[in-house]
This record gives sequence, C-alpha cells and structure tokens, in this order.
Amino acid sequence: MEKFEFYNPVRVVFGPGELKRVGAEARAIGQTALLVSYKEPGPLKEVLGRIEKLLAADGVKAVPFYGVSANPTIQQVEEGVKKAKAEGVQLVIGVGGGSAMDAAKAIAAGVLYKQPLWNMIVSRHDQAVAVSPTEALPIILVPTLPATSSEMNAGAVISNQQTLEKSYVFANPLYARVSILDPELTLTLPAYQTGCGAADAVSHVMELYLNGVDDTPLQDRLMEGIILTIMECMEKLKKDPRDLAARTNLMWAATVAWNGWTQPGVASGVPMHLIAHVLSARYNTTHGASLAVVMPAFMRRFWKTRPQRYVQFAERIFGMETKGKKPEKLVPQVIQKFEDWLKGRACRPACRRSASRPRRWNRSPRRSPGSASDPMASWAPACRPPRRTCAKS
Repeated sequence: MEKFEFYNPVRVVFGPGELKRVGAEARAIGQTALLVSYKEPGPLKEVLGRIEKLLAADGVKAVPFYGVSANPTIQQVEEGVKKAKAEGVQLVIGVGGGSAMDAAKAIAAGVLYKQPLWNMIVSRHDQAVAVSPTEALPIILVPTLPATSSEMNAGAVISNQQTLEKSYVFANPLYARVSILDPELTLTLPAYQTGCGAADAVSHVMELYLNGVDDTPLQDRLMEGIILTIMECMEKLKKDPRDLAARTNLMWAATVAWNGWTQPGVASGVPMHLIAHVLSARYNTTHGASLAVVMPAFMRRFWKTRPQRYVQFAERIFGMETKGKKPEKLVPQVIQKFEDWLKGRACRPACRRSASRPRRWNRSPRRSPGSASDPMASWAPACRPPRRTCAKS
C-alpha cells in the first residue's frame, strides 16, 4: 500500500424524490444558474422542466444551455462559457449522465479560465502541457445515469473536434458544491444505457483492481463489493427495469466506484480508459461500450503481469474454485466469464447495422469500421445502441 492524501468536499443529497431540493440548494449559492444538459434531451425534457420550475419557485433564474452531446466537445464548452458570461450566471447546474455533468464542470471552470479552454485538458501523456484551472463557479450536479461518478469527483472528460482527441481535466475546483442523487430519475432508462453505465462503473474499479499495487486488502474488498453490487443490481433490473431498490443501489455503487474511496494507496493508472477514449474520439462510441470492448482484450494481454490478482478475481467475484488450478488454465476462463457478463448483462450487442461510423468532422480512418481488417469489427455492434434509443454517457 502506497502513501496517499485524500480529499473530497462534495455534499451528497441522496434518495428517491430528493430532486425537489434543487431549488433550495441553488438559492443558497446564487440567483442565476446556467442549466446544462443535452441538445436532444429525450426523456430528460420533463426532468429539465421540473428543475426549471423548482428553481423559479425558489427565486433562482434558470438560463438553459441545452447544447451538449454524448462525448461533449471543447467547442460546446466554449459555447456554454459564452452564454454563462453573457448572462452573468453565479452557478452552474449539470443535469444528465457523465457527458452533461462533465460539460457543466468544464464550463464552470471555463468562465474564470484565462487561457484557451483546451489548455486545461491533459492532451499529452508524454509531457506536462495542461494548465489546470484554479477556480470555477459553484457547481450543482444532478446525475440521471449511474456510470461515471462525475457527481462526486473532480474530473471531466472532453473531446476536441479539430484534433480527434478525447482526454480529461482533473482539478479540485471541479468538485461539485452539492450533488443531488435521485434514483427515481433513472427508472425509465433503456436497458442499453443502463448496461453501458454499469460497464463504465465496473471499469473504474477494474482499473484499480488490475493495475494497482499489492497488499491493499481493504481496498480490494471495497472494489469487490462494488462489482458484486453492480452485478446483482443488473440481474434484478433484467427482471424488472423499474425496481427502485435496485436502481437506488446501482446509483450509489456507481458513485462510490470513482469518488476516491477505492483509490487511496492503490497507486494505479487508467490505461483501459485511455484506450477507450481513443475509440470514442475516433468512432463516437458510447464510453461504457468502448470500455466493454477494451477490458477483456486488455485482460487477455496483460494478465501475466499479475496472475494472482486474476485468480483472486475469479474466486471472489465469480466464485470459481481456484485451489490447485494453474493460472494458465483458470485466468482465460474467468476473463471469458467477465466478457460474457459484459455482453449479457451490460452492453448487449445491437444489430450490426447500427455499428458506429467515424464522425463527419473527423479525418476518416483508412479502414472503414466493421471491415474484415478492422480490429473493432467483431465488437462494433456493441459500440452503438439500437436506433430507437439515444444514449447519453
């Protein structure tokens, strides 16, 4: 276990029906709020209308900025900053999945940022070029998709249309002043969005579990508990998508997966996320689906670096008998079980026709997605939802 410092100032308001408190929480901060959400809100339209009314009832003027897409871009952040400055807002409220919340956080920092906004993003890993924000407008977050834990961490992931990059900013000013977690807002989520969110949440724990240091027994059991809780909730939601108890536990498990509680002393990077970001930047794939592609492949490639960790994963997560079995035979089996879970309970593949294509503003790759020579071909169907759904990650 390594040395560490821990800090998380987010105040969490949690429980069914707690959305009603958004007006009072905003009023305690300021009188004008930029309300950030999606260009195509879909089912969130009703939620956003409720929030606008709740804000108005408490004397807070809502300035809508419904201009965010899945995989939000720095160009969208720039538009939000312009609107926030023009309206003189005093706080920013992000409503939606990780994309909406991350955009809200970047906008809140961008209003006070003195450099070009892309400079705050860690766009290089071979040298330090990012200039982290040192201040931001107060932030309130209302997650509607259990996935990223953006509601309780200091990170935001942003894409760049011009450079085909997707990367992150992580800075203390991006912590929310308060996050309102109302599981009732997740009851109508389609199965695909729920599954991609679950895969994303599990991936946060898997990064630490597979790539951290040894001798972290407490952190191991925290992570294993999160994974098992998510798996149990997904099994219940398969039977009844409106199971509020399962939705409630899934929301909290996803928050805890990347709010900092599992990370102290583990000293892990996030290589699977960095690979998945490339897929999202190039193919505009849903983040959780990208990770469902990357995780099993990464595990097959690198399990020999920590074979006993994979044996532990097999025993504690899938209940496999490990005594007397060689890792060479056991590990491929548990990786296959995990991949089967991702396909069957999380990011269930859609029809091949819905496979992702490069964004129109991208430089087209030499090989078309789904071609025989494309390494994504076998998993491309899982990277986009069926046409009838509109995934927000």
